[in-house]
Amino acid sequence: MTEIIRSLADLSGRYDAVFCDLWGCLHNGKAAFPTAVSALQGFRKAGGKVVLLTNAPRPKSSVIKQLDGLGVPRDAWDIVVTSGDAAQMGMLSGAVGRRVHHIGAPKDEPFFTDFADDLAAYAKTQPPIERVDLKNAEGIVCTGLNDDLTETPDDYRAALLLGKTLGLPMLCANPDIVVDLGDKRLYCAGALAEAYEQLGGTALYFGKPHPPIYDLARRRLAEAGAPSDPQILCIGDGISTDIQGGMSEALDTLFITGGLEADQFGPDVENPDQGLLDNWLEARELSPTFAMGRLR
Repeated sequence: MTEIIRSLADLSGRYDAVFCDLWGCLHNGKAAFPTAVSALQGFRKAGGKVVLLTNAPRPKSSVIKQLDGLGVPRDAWDIVVTSGDAAQMGMLSGAVGRRVHHIGAPKDEPFFTDFADDLAAYAKTQPPIERVDLKNAEGIVCTGLNDDLTETPDDYRAALLLGKTLGLPMLCANPDIVVDLGDKRLYCAGALAEAYEQLGGTALYFGKPHPPIYDLARRRLAEAGAPSDPQILCIGDGISTDIQGGMSEALDTLFITGGLEADQFGPDVENPDQGLLDNWLEARELSPTFAMGRLR
């Protein structure tokens, strides 16, 4: 049975590092959550490493700028690893060819130009990536919707059908289906990849819950001086991404119930009902190690 805990400090001394999700755990897209910031600061002060592990389709430099703008202090984390980072590695290696068609927003342009040091070195050894129209592409790179404030996956049906007809594989830079921006729910690249697969297309995933992002996170954690076999806790509000991913990696998990699924566990978001939680998890055949209303 999943154990409900009151605070991250309850687990003091048990873990060398946390892989912590961002959206829904540390911020809501508009502002940082002060109690979550304090929890991560406390974990670091006790000697732990904080890896912010996000399915954002942009490289880590863009995410760091966003975190600064949202008021997340830099002493709350050690490392940022994004789905964009892992997907960039896939793109550079030619996973969907060298001529690619991009589906995504203008804010995602850094995906093609801004590489972390380890990826930039790798990029120099590979043939260039050329962006082309759909009919001349070898594959699709999907970082999200062009306008996620107004569009839905239905707006992309024609393009997805054409891509499927042409037999183009899709690189999905963000497996998330939806996120909450304040009180508004937005579709992510994962929703387009899911729609593409439903049409018979092939999608390749690089963020949570899939292995590439965890491999990259472990490599960067080791470079930051973590023990050779660190005890890691995965924190997140996405049951099919954060929690499923952590469990697939044989890591302990902390499910934040007050995020995407906040209306499922009783009227008090801070204190999830154990019975409702157990029934909900049983229906999904998942058992996180711990649960908490909001990260604190």
